[in-house]
Formats: sequence, C-alpha cells, structure tokens
Amino acid sequence: MDGCRMNCELLATCSALGYLEGDVYHREPDCLESVKDLIRYLRHEDETRDVRQQLGAAQILQSDLLPILVQYPQDKVLFDAVVRLMVNLTQPALLCFGKVPADATSRHHFLQVLSYLQAYKEAFASEKVFGVLSEKLYDLLQLDWEQRQEEDTLLIERILLLVRNVLHVPPDPTEEQRVDGDATVHDRVLWALHISGMDDLLKFLASAQMEQQWALHVLEIISLMFRDQSPEDLAVLGQGQAGAEHGEDTRELQSLRQRELAEKRTRALQRPYRHSRFCGSYVLQGLKAIGDRDVVFHKGLHNLKSYSHDLGKEPRRVPRRRQAAPEAEVPHRSARNVRLFLHRFCRDFLEGCYNRLMLLVKEHLVREKAQQHDETYYLWACAFFMAFNRRRGFRPELVSETVGVRAFHFIEQNLTAYYEMALMDKKEAVTWARRMHLALRAYQELLRTVQEMDRSPEPAVRDSSQVIKSNIFYLMEYRELFLTLFRKFDETKQPRSFLRDLVETAHLFLRMLERFCRGRSSLVVQSKRVRRKKQPRAPAAPQPPSTEELQELWAGLAPQLQACLQGEVPLPEDVVPFDAASETPVEEQRAEALLRIQGCLRDARVPQALRLLRSARDVWPEGDVFGPPNAGPPEETRLLQDIFFALLPRESVALGMGGLRFGDAAAPQHCPIAEHAPPEAEEPEEEEEAEEEEEETVQVSEKEFNFHDYLKRFACAPVVRALVLLLRGYPRNTARTNHCAARLLHRLARDLHMEPLLFQLSLFALFNRLLHDPAAGAHQELVALAKFILGKFFALAATNKKAFVELLFWKSPAAAREMSEGYGSLREGEGAGRSRAPPWTPQEEQLLRELYWKYKEVEGSDVAGAILAQLPAPGRTRRHLVKHLVRLGLIGSARELPRQRKGTRIVLWTQEQEEELTRLFEEFRGSDDVLGRILQHLTARRSRARVVDKLLALGLVATRAELYKKRRRKGQDPAPVPGAPAALGQDSSEDGDSEEEEEDEEEDEEPMEGPEEGAGPGLAQRLHQEGLAGPLRWLQSCLRRTAEDREEDGASHPAPLVPLSEENEDAMENRRFQGLLRRLGLRPPESEQETFWRIPAALTPRLLRRAAASITHRGPDPSGSPQGLPEPPQCPRDPDPASPQPPDSESEEPDPSPPQPHTKRERDLDSEDEASGSSGPAVPPEDEELQPLGRRKRIRRVEEEEEED
Repeated sequence: MDGCRMNCELLATCSALGYLEGDVYHREPDCLESVKDLIRYLRHEDETRDVRQQLGAAQILQSDLLPILVQYPQDKVLFDAVVRLMVNLTQPALLCFGKVPADATSRHHFLQVLSYLQAYKEAFASEKVFGVLSEKLYDLLQLDWEQRQEEDTLLIERILLLVRNVLHVPPDPTEEQRVDGDATVHDRVLWALHISGMDDLLKFLASAQMEQQWALHVLEIISLMFRDQSPEDLAVLGQGQAGAEHGEDTRELQSLRQRELAEKRTRALQRPYRHSRFCGSYVLQGLKAIGDRDVVFHKGLHNLKSYSHDLGKEPRRVPRRRQAAPEAEVPHRSARNVRLFLHRFCRDFLEGCYNRLMLLVKEHLVREKAQQHDETYYLWACAFFMAFNRRRGFRPELVSETVGVRAFHFIEQNLTAYYEMALMDKKEAVTWARRMHLALRAYQELLRTVQEMDRSPEPAVRDSSQVIKSNIFYLMEYRELFLTLFRKFDETKQPRSFLRDLVETAHLFLRMLERFCRGRSSLVVQSKRVRRKKQPRAPAAPQPPSTEELQELWAGLAPQLQACLQGEVPLPEDVVPFDAASETPVEEQRAEALLRIQGCLRDARVPQALRLLRSARDVWPEGDVFGPPNAGPPEETRLLQDIFFALLPRESVALGMGGLRFGDAAAPQHCPIAEHAPPEAEEPEEEEEAEEEEEETVQVSEKEFNFHDYLKRFACAPVVRALVLLLRGYPRNTARTNHCAARLLHRLARDLHMEPLLFQLSLFALFNRLLHDPAAGAHQELVALAKFILGKFFALAATNKKAFVELLFWKSPAAAREMSEGYGSLREGEGAGRSRAPPWTPQEEQLLRELYWKYKEVEGSDVAGAILAQLPAPGRTRRHLVKHLVRLGLIGSARELPRQRKGTRIVLWTQEQEEELTRLFEEFRGSDDVLGRILQHLTARRSRARVVDKLLALGLVATRAELYKKRRRKGQDPAPVPGAPAALGQDSSEDGDSEEEEEDEEEDEEPMEGPEEGAGPGLAQRLHQEGLAGPLRWLQSCLRRTAEDREEDGASHPAPLVPLSEENEDAMENRRFQGLLRRLGLRPPESEQETFWRIPAALTPRLLRRAAASITHRGPDPSGSPQGLPEPPQCPRDPDPASPQPPDSESEEPDPSPPQPHTKRERDLDSEDEASGSSGPAVPPEDEELQPLGRRKRIRRVEEEEEED
C-alpha cells in the first residue's frame, strides 16, 4: 500500500474515532472498530515506523485516546482496546528499531519517534489519567484468583506495561533545561502517579502473596520511578536536615565565589602600569621559532606565561572511537514535594516489600523465568535501597535478603560475565559497560553494608559481618576482581562515573582487608594457579631397549611361549581387549591392544599376551592385523615375535593405528604391519609454539596471606594511569572521590616505597595545575601528596640525570626500582632480571656476525643451531639468538631461520653415503617398491624427498615415476608388468614437498559439487575393512532411493541423510566416512539449524547411481580375473556402456596403511596409471574419448611437465 493511500486511510480511521467538544469527548459509533483498525495498521508498519510517526504527528493519543480513556472507563471492551493501542504507541523507540540506527535516515526516524514519545509523556502527566488507571487496576486486584478471567490478567499486565512505557521515556535535554529543585515532566508524572494512589497499588503487588507473577514488572517500574535520584539525598530528606542541605549549597557557592575573586586578583596584578599603544615586542631567548632564530613575542609581558606554540592553531579533532564515553545518567534534584513522596515510598517499601520482592526476583532469575538482562533491575535495587537504608538509620534486618555470601557470589558472577562480554562483543561494549557499572555499584553497597554491620552495637550482627568477610577474603576471585577491572579499564567504553565507583570500591575493599588482617597473626586464603600444558610437546620417552637385549629376552620367552601354545599352561579368561562403553575410537583401542600385547611380552607375561592376541583377533578380524582367523602356533609365534621387536611409541595411542611405527631393524620385514610405517612426528617450529593447543588445569591450594604482597599487585602502570585520569577532574569530584584516589596513590608511593612509579609527566602537569589553582585550599590532601612526590623527584634528579627523560614513560615496579637504585641493579640475580637474557657485548656481537657469515654459505645447515653451539656465553636460547640477528639486520625475520624438522637434519651427502645409495638402488632395482627398500636399508636416516632428489642428481633414474610403488592385483604374478608405468605407492614415510602439500590441502578443502571420479572405491574398501559395511550399504540404498524419487517426481530437492540406527550415527561421526561423503558430492550441515548431511539437488539420478555403484564392496575373485569391478565414470556426452573399460586400480585389495596426502602431481600420475596400467585386454584408441575431458587435460599436462624435466 503506497504512502498516500495509507495516509488517507489513517485520516479516515482517526476521524471515525470521535471529536472533542470543550472538555467532553463524543465518540462515533465506529469508535471501537477504528481503534482495532489502528492496532492492525501498527502491526503492519514498515521499518521506518511510518504509521507510528503519522499518528504521533496527528496527536491521536493526546486528542482522542486519552479523552476516551477518561470518559468511557465503564465500556470494558473499548477500554481494553484503547489501553492495548496506547501500550503499542508508547513502547520505547529502542524496541521499535532494535538499536540506535547508525545511518542518517534511520536515525532521523528514530529521533522523530522519540520526540513523539516525549510528547506522550507530557500528556500523561495528568491526575485524571492515572486516576482512571488506578481505579481500574484496583477493581481487578479485588477479584480472587478463581474469579479472575484471562482477559482480566491481560488487562493488569497491559496497565503495568503502559505505566512502564510512560516512565521509560527519556527527558528532552533541549526542552528541560531547568535548575535543581524545579519540576520536570518526569516529576509531574510521578506526582500524578502519587496523587492517583498508583504507588500504593505497586507496594501491594510487591508484597501480596497471590501476585507473585508481577514481581519483575513492579521492580522495573520502581527502578524507572527513581531514575536520576540519589539514595543518599533521599535518605537524609525529612529528618530535619534541610539546613544541612542548604549549608552544602552555600559552601559550594562560596567555593565558586573564591575562585572568581582569585582570578580577578590575578588579572589585576597582570595589568601593566602604563599604557602602551603597541604593547611592545620581545625576544624570548632560548626558545626557538620555526627557523634558527629566537621567538619574537608581540604581546605584553603579563601574557608571557600563557604563551605556547599552539596559539592560533585549530585543535585537533578527536576521532569518535577515541572520545570519552558519555555518562549514562545526569544527576538531577527533583522538586521537594516529589522527593518527600519518594522518601516515604522507599521507607515503606523497605519495611514491607523489599525482602520478599527481592527473593521472588532472585528465584525468577535463577530458574531462568525472566527475560534476558532482567538481572540489571535486581542489581539496581540492591545498590539503591541498601544505600538508602545505610544512610537512614542502618537497620540490617530490612535488607537481610541481599546481604550474605550468596549475594556477593551472584553479583561477582554477573560482573565477571559482563566484563568478559565487553571484551568479546566489541560492537556492544558500551552497553555491557553500563551493566558492569550497575553490578559494581551493587558490589560497593554490599561492602559498605558489611562495614556498617561491623559498627553495629549488636554482637550477632558483628559476628555475621565477620563470617561474610572471612568468606569473601578467603576466595581468590574477590581479591582479583579489582585488579582485573583496573587493568582493562577503557575510557572510550566506560564512563568517568564507572572509574569513580571503581576507585572508591577498591579503596574500601583494601581498607577492610587491611583491618581484617591487622587483628590476626596469620590469615590463610585460597590460591588458584592455572598450569598450561602444551599438547604437541610430549615428555621425553624412556630409552627403548637395544636389539641385543630384546633378542636375549625373546630367547628366554620362547620355552614359555611354546608351553602356552601346546596347552600346558592355562590362559587367563579375564582379558578384554575392547571396551564398547568407552569413548575412545575403535582405531585407538586397537593400537592400545598392540601396546598391551608388547608390554605383556616384555614383562614376561606370556599367557596374558597370547590370550590378548587371540581376543583382539576376534574383535578386529579385518586386515589380519592380529593374524588370520585360522592361525596356527607357528603363525602366532611369528606374529608375537613381530610385535615384540616392533617399535611402538607411546604417543601412537593418541594417533590410532595410523600413528603406529614398525621400523626397527630387528623387526622382520615380512610383518604385514611393518610395511606401512608413517614418518615420525615433526618437531614443531619455535615460531609456531604460541599457536600450539594448550591444556589448562587449575590447581587450588591454600597459602598464608600477606597484605603487603597483595598491595604490590596494584603497583602497575594501568592502576596509576586510571587514578591520574580520575584526578584530572578533581574540581568536579566529590571530596570522598579525591580522598580515595589520593589514598591509593599514597599507598603505592609511601607504603610500598615506590615513589618513582608516580614520576610521570601527565601527573606532574596535574600537580602544576593544582598548585596554581586559587581554590586549592579545598584540596589540602592532594596538595600534600603533590608536594611529597615533587620533593622526592627533585631529590632523585640531583643524582640521576635521566630522571627527566623517565617522566615521559609509565613505569613498572622493576623500572621504578632501577630508576632509584641504579640501572642494571636487577640483573645481578634478583627481581625481574632473573628472567632476562644476558646482554650482548660488542665482542659477542662481532663473533655473532662472523659465525653467521661462516655458516650461512653451508648448504642445508642449521645456521641458528650451529651458531648457538659456538657461542661461549651460557644462557642463550635459539629465540634470543634469532631475535638479535633480526635486530642487527642480518636477517629480515625469524622465518628465514626455521628450526629444522626431525629426520631431515642430515642434508650433505658424503662420498660413502652416495656409494651406499648407488649399491642399494642396484640391489632393489627389480623390486615392487624400490624407494621403500632403499629407505629401510639406508644407514643415515633420510627423508623420502631427499633420497628422490639424490637419485635424480646421480642420474640413476630419469623421472620420479620410475620410483613409484608398483601395484598388482591379487592372483597375478608379483612381477611388475613390463612397459607399464607403476602406480604411485602410498608409503607413509613420504614427506613430500611442503608447498605441494599445502596446495593439496587447499584443494581438498574446496567444496565438491559432484561425485569425485575414481575417489570412492578405494576409500570404500578401507571403510569395509574397518567394519563399516552396514553404514555403506545404508548409504548406497539412500543414494539409489533418492535417484528413483527424483526420476519419478521430475524435480530435485536436497534430501537429508537421517541415520536411524546407532551404527549409522557412529559412522556419520567417522572422519573417513565423512571424507567419503564429501568425495561423493554430499553436503555437510551448513549452520546450527541443520543437523544432517544432505544430498544436493544438483546431483542427477545418473550421478547418484554412479556414486552408489562406486562404494559397492568388491571382494577378490578366486579365478584371478577382475570381475565385478566398479565401472569407471563415462563421458556424459557420449555414453557407451558396451565399450570395454580399463579397470580401476583403486578397487584392488587396499593397502592397510593409512592414506597419506598426495600432491596434485601425484594424483595426476595415479589417474594416468589407472588409465593405462591395466593387464586386461588392450583398450582401443577410440576409447580414450570415454574419459572425462578434465582428466585427459591433466594427463597431457603431466606428460608435458615430464618432457620438460
């Protein structure tokens, strides 16, 4: 509906409400329907709130709705509809827009709606309106709960929401520029609320047993009533202290008068005795101008002190992100009659409602029955009413519900949560800072209440305060709270009032803690220490036994093993290799079983080892890892011998079967497990240590508390900076605020003897302004502190000439001590100097340069390690060495000297090693795995990539393809097929080129839009061996069923994979199974709202059937012919199923070793080998067109690269 038509309909609807004649409102017959139409229009308004703005501009609420409400309260249906409409019209602007808009257009609409709300609030400042609402609310509350209908309950809630909305409207600062004591719009609304008796109804709702559901509504209304009010001012009101209030105003006026008179006297003294038409010109010697000459001053000498180079310059604009946070509430003193009414309300509320209402609200918050952030009203009520009770004749029984250890814990938990959210949610940091301020005020009032309890004449109250203090001083969280808030204070997010309350609360806490410790000889407190343990860096394993020791031990175990195999020794029956209820994956439990068998053998427990082997064979029959099912005594003896001599590192338990390493020289080479040894875990580089995953453990202990040591933790730059920032506004601060800040600085300077900690230029500029202030007499404590600090500084400057330079920097305790005791004093074995590296002397730097240029030219050497071994000075680390090389400019960054990986330290080949490599190549040249055999028999351990490079450099091989592991199908002769390129072996000891591995990982992370050709069969066979045959059959049926459904419907929609059995659910969490799903083109859950994997709509029925066929289990054919192999993917442009296809090498018996990552080049060679390396019938040349176009391009590209090499 366009804007013009909408305006016309609104105008017609508003005209059908009625008209006002004098003080009498005449409603139209369609008044009720018009009100409902307006409600409907508001429900369908756009994001600019156009309907709300048009109704506000027409003043419908002032001219129609309020007169209808006042004159027709007996019409229940009309009254209910009008109240419902007014609740909608008066809802806060933040609820309408969600937040304060950032763009100019939306912000204009926001301010427009806010101006209409302020006009509504002024219209509600009427005794008649609140009188009608109070009478209606009173009649509804008179009904018993069995007589009260649902409509009555809704009307009660709407009346309370209407009162809340009216009180929530903020004041207009441009219109309400009144002095203290004048009545504002908010005061007039409060007075109308009081005259109508609404305040008594609110107290009844807060105390009635049957009205518990309105507890949060009532607390929210009360918090809005006392907005901008000070509990201390309200508490002293009505107790005959009007003269004291008047005297405080008088003292403030006298202070301003003294400041004005002092400024007049200063100006009079600066006035010259005789008139000068040109005021004279002077040269300021020693003060340079822009050039090399001295400054020429063209004004009178009385203006010389105010001279600055910044005169006449435009002040630099402070960016918005660096501006100080504005104050949330500006204090205002209401009219006296309003304050008297609020004083009586607070008194009655404390005596009859406070404890009960706070108990109900706390229960709602704990049980999460409240809305989000409703705990802020609870925190405000704690701070406000406890302060009122403290200043008005302290009575602890009136606030007993919110005084105790539980109250401290609740407030501390919320304060910590707000603090963490302010650090994480940067966009809403200001809002979280306001909530944090409310919690801090509540915490402060709790401390002040406990302090007042110490002064109580009743022993029971004093004992209770001692119990509370012993609990909060014992726990570490309460002691660390203020240090954390000081260190993370940000003036751009947190207002100055937050810093004021933080300083006052910290001062109060320190004073209470000091007095609590003073009366005791010792105080034991709780201490928590977080220990971080880096996961990748495993502890040093014990040295494994030598080969001779293992052979000697095996010779001793042989007779006992033969006796167990012949049945002479009974085997135990309580050995279980598998725990079905454990959360450990199956692969890891299989690795643990191998380690347990080896441990039993090396501990001479042969019966347990044999029983464990046979039990593990029954649990994991696939792959013959624990032997074939019908293994006899010779096979079991050989298998136990392989396990006994195998090298099984303990860290392999966390890696599963893929982390087991069998490569010891004593292990027989025919062991089926020993052929697939992955490389050793690489040593993490030092630059990556900060990114390693850490495990945190909290250790709780007790220690004796020392207040002096605790106070030292406040001696840091963030605390001093915050105190200086607060003292910059000392003329506007209260006397208590200045006292707390000065006392904290005095503790740091005098009690801790750390005066240099306060030697800072910004603080000295503040002292200079204070000492020249005409009204400095009112701040004697600050003046005394300034004189003390300045005297200490000039005394130190007489001996330390660098003290003036130190003024430019914030200092730590170590720097402050060095400044007073001498630089370098902490490097002699105490303080922070113990963790510092020894300084570099000129001779050591010269030696470092020589060693760097010496080892830099050595090919493949570890430059940093070689230099570190040659340095004479102890205590150097690799990190310190690399940093100093960067500082000297010898290297650009630490990445130029990475830590060498484990296993690749030997780079240079000696002549003997080259001859050994040539001999091994000639020896194993005809084997299936030439490179693997060479790596097993090399004396010096080398990486796979280094050996390949050396073979190419020696000319023993022409291309890398000659070193690939040759594949053969079952039933065929193990000899390689002549002339056919060998398939790439997935040897787990291959390191590969790091750049190609990174490129390969990036390619694997790309989403699959369809089934990856040739990728499913090999992985499916491995999953079959791992016992996932059932989930694979379920996946195959899902794919085929989806293909049939899409053919029948003629449309494609994403279909979820819903596992209904526990076996299928476990398979969906298996990483390899998920890898198979990705290769088949299936899509994982994209967001939190999706739970299951989905079959994308882009997969056609043909692609789905091809994917289902690729995961079919193909067992070995007894005749040796490759029957039942999955059909390779056909060209979608020219399908020819009758043409013979080359068998897919991935369908053969898979290698039991875990799959290793392949590079792009290796995968291209695999594709080439699979296409041409079959031993079946020759493929006609025209069949080459059946391969996908992308695969042919990759093969051609690889062939061109090989020719270039």
